[in-house]
Amino acid sequence: MTVPSSSVRAHSFNAAAAQYAANRPSYPPALLDALEELADRPLTGARVADVGAGTGIATALLRARGAQVLGIEPGAGMAAEFRRTLPDVPLLRGDGNALPLATASVDFLTYAQSWHWTDVARSVPEALRVLRPGGALALWWNMDAPDVPWITAQAERVKRYFGTEHATKNGAGGTRPELAFKGAPEIPAHTHRVVRWSRTVPVDLHLANIGSHSLFLVHGEKGSRTFLAEEREHLLEAFPDGFVEEVYDVLLIVARRP
Repeated sequence: MTVPSSSVRAHSFNAAAAQYAANRPSYPPALLDALEELADRPLTGARVADVGAGTGIATALLRARGAQVLGIEPGAGMAAEFRRTLPDVPLLRGDGNALPLATASVDFLTYAQSWHWTDVARSVPEALRVLRPGGALALWWNMDAPDVPWITAQAERVKRYFGTEHATKNGAGGTRPELAFKGAPEIPAHTHRVVRWSRTVPVDLHLANIGSHSLFLVHGEKGSRTFLAEEREHLLEAFPDGFVEEVYDVLLIVARRP
């Protein structure tokens, strides 16, 4: 089975925005604590642009933290869901390769689960352009915890089903701090932190969560149905009470503009 291109996967979410909003995990308060520590500035009162905002999961958390936040989202379907759930938050259409923002206009530029869809040769200079002096570029991903046996087993089943050792659910692949800015004309000084957290959800919600990832979306309902049905049986063997503990390592990378 051929894995579709990054571009196709990046645009796959628009037809499944409601599924994404209903089933994707959020982020723990400790993540925003770590962000403020690494950025050496508070979110409260800061002007924040959340890029690739999707349905607004991270945007809502940033606003609750006291930030003056606006969303930036390229996809029509995701933007519509954002506006439905956060009608009072400003939303601009655009992406990280050509930000619809004035130079030196924001204190934080955040990318939750979205930096890997950008062209870093363009998105890094754009980030440095729009950040104010001392501002912070923050990237983060909910990554499956690699040391949890059932998660490792599930990842192997995904690889076998989709026919490639490089098949990953969301297109982020093996995101690592040293690769985040690879290919940029100027690599900004940066640091990182890993924050572990978990949530316990019904098996069917977990299946809807993984089914909302790009690898599944591009293959459509028919292409993914067999895997998800078989995966349900595997999960019920591991979790006979019908509840799955999803364990995540949130990788946070923060680069500060001088």
